[in-house]
Amino acid sequence: MSHTCSRDAYFLDLRLLEYRKAWDLQTRLLEARVARVLDKDLILCLEHPSVFTLGRRGGLENLKVPQTFLDSRGIAVIHVERGGDITYHGPGQLILYPIVDLKSAGRKVVDFVQELEEIMIRILSHWGLQGERNSLNRGVWISRAKIGSIGIAVRRGVSFHGLALNVNTELEPFGWVNPCGLTGVMVTSMKKILGKEIPMDEVRQQARIHVEQVLGMQLIPIGLAETLNIINHGGAASQKFLVTF
Repeated sequence: MSHTCSRDAYFLDLRLLEYRKAWDLQTRLLEARVARVLDKDLILCLEHPSVFTLGRRGGLENLKVPQTFLDSRGIAVIHVERGGDITYHGPGQLILYPIVDLKSAGRKVVDFVQELEEIMIRILSHWGLQGERNSLNRGVWISRAKIGSIGIAVRRGVSFHGLALNVNTELEPFGWVNPCGLTGVMVTSMKKILGKEIPMDEVRQQARIHVEQVLGMQLIPIGLAETLNIINHGGAASQKFLVTF
């Protein structure tokens, strides 16, 4: 599954970014892409500090610990508009948020989801791991354990939110929820399976390679300041938004 023809798209690597700030940035990028202020698709690559997010199907009934328990550890629970149920994000987890104009590319949502799964499967293959799809739930699995999650939203033909691959992710917090709303599901990571820390820079490099191959993109690195300058036309709003990072 790959596209032979490629088109230019931006690649913005933000390393570690608090979830609400990333969500706000996604929304701004989405609006700019819909309005054609942002003239190319953009892939956000990052990690999040510890947070739980609830998708459209999510409910707190799948949270197995008291809210006070999470509060004492400074971990928020945030409702978002992506698909799926509850999931955990934390350091050591590769996050890709593709801001992609599916409508103009004639891409069906179900095909796009499969392509995001394929990206994770190919990243895992680089380390000799065989990732698989599972009819129980979207995402990527190794044996009976889930290692990668998918949750996207589409607004006016443009996608946002995306995928999360457990690389060096701490796994204990997954035990505090029914991951993706499924009971009795095991969650794993590349680090747990391979018994060693995986270099995140190498994972990011592999992610870029396979995004280009699977989505048919030629990725152009771009910085945050330049991105904000594009979507805000370099006005005062850009400077105000920069302050929040």
